[in-house]
This record gives sequence, C-alpha cells and structure tokens, in this order.
Amino acid sequence: MKYIDIFAGCGGISLGLHRAGINGIFAIEKSEMAFETLKFNLIDNRNHFSWVDWLPKKEFDINYILNNYGDNLKELRGKVDLIVGGPPCQGFSLAGKRNENDFRNSLINSYIKFISLVKPNYLLFENVRGFGVGFKKKNGERGMAYSEHVIQRLEALGYIIDYKIVNVSQFGVPQRRNRFIISGVKNTLAKKNDFFERLEEQRKLFLKCNNLNENVSVKEAISDLLQKNGKIDSLEYKRFKEGKYNNRIKNNYVKLMKKDSHILPDSHRFPNHSEKTIEKFSYILNCADKNKTISEDIKKHFNMKKHSVIPLCGKSTSPTLTTLPDDYIHYCEPRILTVREYARIQSFPDDFIFKGKYTSGGKNRRFEVPRYTQIGNAIPPFFGEVAGLTIKKWNKEFQKIKAETKVSEKNNDEVLA
Repeated sequence: MKYIDIFAGCGGISLGLHRAGINGIFAIEKSEMAFETLKFNLIDNRNHFSWVDWLPKKEFDINYILNNYGDNLKELRGKVDLIVGGPPCQGFSLAGKRNENDFRNSLINSYIKFISLVKPNYLLFENVRGFGVGFKKKNGERGMAYSEHVIQRLEALGYIIDYKIVNVSQFGVPQRRNRFIISGVKNTLAKKNDFFERLEEQRKLFLKCNNLNENVSVKEAISDLLQKNGKIDSLEYKRFKEGKYNNRIKNNYVKLMKKDSHILPDSHRFPNHSEKTIEKFSYILNCADKNKTISEDIKKHFNMKKHSVIPLCGKSTSPTLTTLPDDYIHYCEPRILTVREYARIQSFPDDFIFKGKYTSGGKNRRFEVPRYTQIGNAIPPFFGEVAGLTIKKWNKEFQKIKAETKVSEKNNDEVLA
C-alpha cells in the first residue's frame, strides 16, 4: 500500500504507518522546522518515502502544491491507496479561543480539493474533539459543525464515511487525548465502512503483542529520565544540562521507547529554573490536586497570571499535551518536562530525533514550530500504527474479493465459450 501525508507535521502518523508496513509517496508540511524533523527521521534515516520526482524535498504550504502541481496530483489517481492528515486544529479547539473566522479553518477546503484531485481508495482524517461541535451563534444556538460540512463533501466525492471520537490512551499512549477521526473508503470498493470496528480489534491485538496496558502511566513512561539520574553539560546548548538514562528501569513501555536508541537521550535538556520557581513548583507538587490546573488561591498566593498550570500525576495517564511546555509540572521533580519526556508521552521512540529550535517564547510562538510544538501538534505514532495495520488488513480483504471475482468471471466466460 502507498499513501500521502498532508499537514504532516514532524511525522507522527507517518512513523506509525511506517511501522505498519505502508509506504509513503511524499508528505506536505508548511513549517520548515517540522519538515526538518520529518526529513531527518523518515526520508534520510528510514528511507520511508519513495518521493515523486516533480516535488522538491522541502516544506510547502498545501495551497502552493494545489496551485502549482494540480496536474501532477491528477496523474497519481489509481496509484495512491490512502491519504492521511487533518488541517491545523487551533480554530476548532475547545481549549482555545475557538474562532470561527480563524484563517486556518479555510484549509478544510484545501483538504477537500486535494482529495478530489488524487481520489485515494481510503482516507483518514484527524482533528481535535471540537471539530465535531458547531460554533455558537449570536443568539446562543450552535451552527453546523465543520465535521458535517466535510463529511457531506467527501460523500459527494464518492466515499462512505464514518467518524468517532477516539481516546488515544486506549492505544497504549500515556495520555488522555481525545481526537475526532474521520474514516473514508471509496463506495466502488466497499458497501459499508466498518473501520472503527476493525480498529478496535486491531487495538486489542496491538496491546497484547506489545505487552501494553490501555492506561500507561506517566511514571511508567518517563521514570527512567529523572533529573536525579545525573546530568552532563549539553553538547548542543551552552549553559544547559542534559539528562542520562536510568537503565535499571525496564518496564514494557520503556523497552519499546528505548529500542535502537542512543546511549544518551536526544532532546533531554533540563530547564534552568530560578530558585524561586523551583520553590513554587515544589509547593504546587505538594499541595495542589494532580492532573488539574492549579486553584485560584494558589495562583493568587504566587501572583501567577498564567491561565493553566497542571502538576502531573505519576500514577495515571497525562492530560492532553498542548504545545506549551510550561503548562505542566513534572510529576515528582519541580520542573517542566523536557522535549524527550514530551515525546515519550506522545509515544515517539527515543531514536526519533527532533530538529529545529528547542522552544520559542513570546511572539515567536505564533510563527515558529519548535520541538515542543512539533510534539504537541503530532498524531501519536502508536495510534498511527494501529490505524495503518487496520487499513492494511482491510485492503487485503478487498483485494482478495476482487481477485476471487475475477477468477469467477473468467470461469463463467470459459463455460459460456
């Protein structure tokens, strides 16, 4: 099977599909930093994408591709099994300002146009839970959700559509992350879409084969990366320290993450917190409720203006990771998480190396996609792998039926002759 990843980010779902044995044709990503990570890991080091000769291996906005390579995309018809990816989600997020006029919402039309040009056999669309909730009107009522708009247009293109809110923690990801997933299959290929039933079967098999529980805890995921394991001077960043592994910790999740990894964890740079910040975080860890944003009383006590600060609980899965690392406090050390810890909680293995800026602050957060943002925006690879295995098995069944039908037709022709 072959696929195209659009709005690819740093390559979370592509890594999952790579593990599932589905081959990439090319990927489209607008951010230079995110594409650098994708290129290093999936193009240069894993040779995952065959890549088309008419498209340079660099970052592109999807509208540039549509406007300049439309004929090339049409020529791919019949050669692409699957298209994955969903437009940026900030305009739909229930956790954000939820602006109906956010310019990123218009990328839905770009997505539809891309599907209409290539016409893959299958499609897999991912977005935030709020994508399925209509925006409030001035009279307080809710309008039609964008999901309904997308589903109607995809059905008009000849796809049988199904959708569901999926919590990725059920796939062995140590994070409660609800996502709106749309599955599509050509109506010439199938009479019904039972993707989510098949996904559930594959999910259970995936957990069993990898010796994973549904609810992997934060402690299970990152306890071998504690600061108390020891620190060394960072080779990449002056005036910073990096962490070491605790190789005595060998639970099943850590084993999966560290497979084929380097001697030292990549992107495991500890923050240089002030003594005042460390004291504040220590107090929060001792006194605040875990996995919930701190109370107004604590905010007032420390004169904190930040909207959301959440001390993590080591015994349970993490809340949904955002793109802002200072939204969370480590479950047992008075500090924010490192990029590698962020990656672990998203199910990125340790041999997946992140490129670009470590983080961005101030106004740059609106324009840049540093490592934390790349991870916060990503589709967890574990989910991508299970979805890929599901579609691969589904497709194999269709191909078998198609082959049997051809044999039957041939036999009938011979009898008639």
